[in-house]
Amino acid sequence: MALRNNALTTFEPERIIQPIYTGGDVALDREGRILATCLGEEAVLTDLDSGRALARLEGDGEVLTALAITASASHLVLCSRSLAMRIYSLQSSEDGLPTLAPTLLRTLKPHSTPVITIAVDSTGTLLGTGSADGVIKVWDIRGGFVTHTLKGHNGVISALHFFETATPETAREKLPKQKKKPRKVTNFDGDATDRLVNGDTATARFRLASGSEDGKVRIWDLSKRKSIATLDSHVSVVRAFDFSSDFNTLVSASRDKTTIVWDARTWDVKRVIPIMEIVETVGFVGNSAFVFTGGESGRLRIWDSETGREVTKEQRSGGEGDEIIRALHSPHLDLLLSVRADQSLLLHSTSTLFGTTPGSKIEPLSLVRRISGTHDEIIDLAYVAPDRSLLALATNSESIRLVSLGAQDPNQSSTQSGIYFGADVALLQGHEDIIICLDVDWSGCWLATGAKDNTARLWKIDHANKSYEYYATYTGHAESLGAIALAQQSLASRSSSQNPLDNPPEFLLTGSQDKTIKRWNVGRSSTASDPTDLESKRHRQSRAAYTRKAHDKDINAISVNHDSTLFASASQDRTVKIWSVEEGEVQGILRGHRRGVWSVTFAPKDIPAVSGDGTGPASTRHGVVLTGSGDKTVKIWSLTDYSCLRTLEGHTNSVLKVLWMPFRSFEDAPRRPVQIASAGGDGLVKIWDANTGEPACTLDNHTDRIWALTVDPSTNTIVSGGGDSVVTFWKDTSSNTMAATAAASTERVEQEQQLLNYMHTSSYREAIILALTLRHPARLLSLFKSVVDRSPPEEGSLSGLKAVDEVLMHLSDEQLLELLRKLRDWNTNARTAVVAQRMLNVIVRSYSAERLAGLRGRGWKAVVDGLRAYTERHYKRMVELMDESYLVEYTLREMEEVGFVNGDGGLGEVAMVS
Repeated sequence: MALRNNALTTFEPERIIQPIYTGGDVALDREGRILATCLGEEAVLTDLDSGRALARLEGDGEVLTALAITASASHLVLCSRSLAMRIYSLQSSEDGLPTLAPTLLRTLKPHSTPVITIAVDSTGTLLGTGSADGVIKVWDIRGGFVTHTLKGHNGVISALHFFETATPETAREKLPKQKKKPRKVTNFDGDATDRLVNGDTATARFRLASGSEDGKVRIWDLSKRKSIATLDSHVSVVRAFDFSSDFNTLVSASRDKTTIVWDARTWDVKRVIPIMEIVETVGFVGNSAFVFTGGESGRLRIWDSETGREVTKEQRSGGEGDEIIRALHSPHLDLLLSVRADQSLLLHSTSTLFGTTPGSKIEPLSLVRRISGTHDEIIDLAYVAPDRSLLALATNSESIRLVSLGAQDPNQSSTQSGIYFGADVALLQGHEDIIICLDVDWSGCWLATGAKDNTARLWKIDHANKSYEYYATYTGHAESLGAIALAQQSLASRSSSQNPLDNPPEFLLTGSQDKTIKRWNVGRSSTASDPTDLESKRHRQSRAAYTRKAHDKDINAISVNHDSTLFASASQDRTVKIWSVEEGEVQGILRGHRRGVWSVTFAPKDIPAVSGDGTGPASTRHGVVLTGSGDKTVKIWSLTDYSCLRTLEGHTNSVLKVLWMPFRSFEDAPRRPVQIASAGGDGLVKIWDANTGEPACTLDNHTDRIWALTVDPSTNTIVSGGGDSVVTFWKDTSSNTMAATAAASTERVEQEQQLLNYMHTSSYREAIILALTLRHPARLLSLFKSVVDRSPPEEGSLSGLKAVDEVLMHLSDEQLLELLRKLRDWNTNARTAVVAQRMLNVIVRSYSAERLAGLRGRGWKAVVDGLRAYTERHYKRMVELMDESYLVEYTLREMEEVGFVNGDGGLGEVAMVS
């Protein structure tokens, strides 16, 4: 929310992009619509089609270890390190809106050690849990009780899978016959669980496959409540299972780099598929004719389940973070969801598998959409594309993520198109280390990035044609880059007919931890016969136009002015230097910060005059610069004499980013003063009045430091991103706030006039109700005082007027509580205590004790305590006055007897006695 210090400037969070997955289990419902993910100790339910959050379930303080959702999305099960298992009921909205209302049904302690793996059967009735103690338990989800306790594994349970065989198996292990005793179970609702426990023949084919870290696989007959087969062909941890009812086969994957297909009739090995990499996930796909695998190489590979040969063509291994840790198949949508080690989720289309002829090779599964589970720590961001429909994010990684800011097409499913607000559009890969900074040119078509690999890269963004390609690399710095800036074009250049995609920025500036600044001249696209020759592009510009030793410490930021004649560099050496772009010579130095300077930016062209501290408006002809520092201050500098015009104080931590707000009017709002925005390590965004130095409002929606800040000049929308992985879009609501304030002010004036009219015409009911609504105690006190002072009081009235008694007897709870608050305040003053006591007497006599005791509201106890304390004080004062009146009466009587006082109370004559 926005904490407003000035009613004329307000912002509210309009949209928020926040994490949905940070590692752990992932689950899909049968239709592939609801995605359940782990977010630390919380669980998040997301609509996979629109990307909209359906529900967020708070944790118990410990990280989740397992998660599962039933096929019909009726229940959600969460297990955490606290040894607790929580079962939620999920209710969908009746109007079909993508919202869910989770209700906690029960909390259980399933095992003595944390649950490692969890599985739900296809009916959504049975739940299997496996823990580190080697024990497997089967639960009734609706009833919340254990139906089976299965023991036999010697290590951690690593995989579970429910399935139903087509035909009974040939017994692999012969166990001594035991006398079967009927099991008594209560509280059954007549579902599959009841039939399972009582050995119904209709459920005789229910099975559970389990795998453990010792490589053994056990098949459990849930009807007979025993293990019917032990499969020990794997020699390492078993990671996943899947069952094909069409072929009556079970497939298992292990970290021993093999996948085994088992015949479910005899439980013999049907085929061993050597994967030659650690396998983490496996499953049937394409009408069970194929098997997919995923593992450490990050490749999603398809295999023929009959021949064991790989169907997909050769793929390159992925890099660090691309390892596949899990994959889920959604037959309803012909999609395969792979979960990567870098917390990203990739949707692949499986439609190409249908119609594939035996022995033929197919291309790897096409990528439909990429979902970032978390953006990690957001270091920098910027609007991209001419219409600012994309957001570029530097997310503490080697790649740039382009995120869509457009609305979803209502006529197209975003599961296929991948377009909705916050959806990943592209991933710009090429850097070999973490990207620290980025900048975009005026057109939004060119993006520059600087990274810890000591290089800068230029990217060409053609969003209309869905082309996001690498353009050039600039190498030469000896250490990590910390700042980057592109040339800014003049208004004449912007209005030219030239296509910005064919005209890259004239130059690129970079600043590094090696304390140097380099200018790189950017060349135009070559006319080579092969325009896709990335290697030729990479070496097009290999030398810097000039290199300058700029500062004594790391360079944190670079900014270019509106006509690209000057640029500013900010450093940890506490100075900001102004340079000429052409010669690379220092024009001036800004000194005054007590800590390193994190951010610097030039004011826009034609900015109005800015007033300095204790001075009049300063000239902006030569330009104005804004800086933010680790000394928690923001400073405005004049380039006329390189002096500080104003220092803004208010942040409680380092100021990490500053920018100028667009100073033109928006949404038909009146012209507002020059404003600036700052973001700091305190997690706050502050909007300042540049002329007064006072904060106009404070925006608070982050829980960690804010590194990145930008603004859309066309809508005045502020975008902030920080270490909490959250991107907040702040909508400018100043116009609405001013309109609402003006309307409320007008309405209050009209109501106050109406109150005076009611009091003048003795319309007590309307006057009292309106005074309570307006919270106008002075008018209400005046009205009550006139009633109390009425002489003579109306006969039979408690307050002095029966009409007032009638009003006070029929107040609502809110009105009664508000009146008691006013009486408490009046009761503290001896001059108004009489009115308060009279009205309190009316209330006490008019309402029952039960009605008064049933009042609930903020400060109710304080109201009662205040009334009691001062009422007791007034009563004590009256008792003391009565006691003193007895003394006065006694004194007067004695004086009358000795003649000092006549019988009528006057002074009498006193006889002198000699």
